[in-house]
Amino acid sequence: MTVTMPERDEPTGALVRPYAVTRGRTRPKLEIALEALVETTQRGRSGMGRGQGGSEHQYIAAMCDNGRVQSLAEIAARMQLPLGVARVIVADMASDGLVAVYEPTSLEDETDAVGTDLLERVLSGLRRL
Repeated sequence: MTVTMPERDEPTGALVRPYAVTRGRTRPKLEIALEALVETTQRGRSGMGRGQGGSEHQYIAAMCDNGRVQSLAEIAARMQLPLGVARVIVADMASDGLVAVYEPTSLEDETDAVGTDLLERVLSGLRRL
């Protein structure tokens, strides 16, 4: 009697445990905000073009290349990885100079009333939904 396994719709990467992707690390080398924007650097383009880095590194480099800046949250969602795992991978890439990370500016640094007014209008619009 043969048993057939149902076919999976999952991407191949979903079968790899997150701790294997990060080599057991749970803390990133750099703290990266959820909304931080990630862009592939020239070094990342040339290094990934020669097949350097793991498949996750290559996927992120391709995803954030040619002006397609992605947030850390978008990267995690598109790769179907937990946010912490994506944060560790992107932090590794940033420390190796393969990607540039643009952290959001703090609202506490903003002293103009225009920023506050805009946020109040956005909040009002969200409440009406």
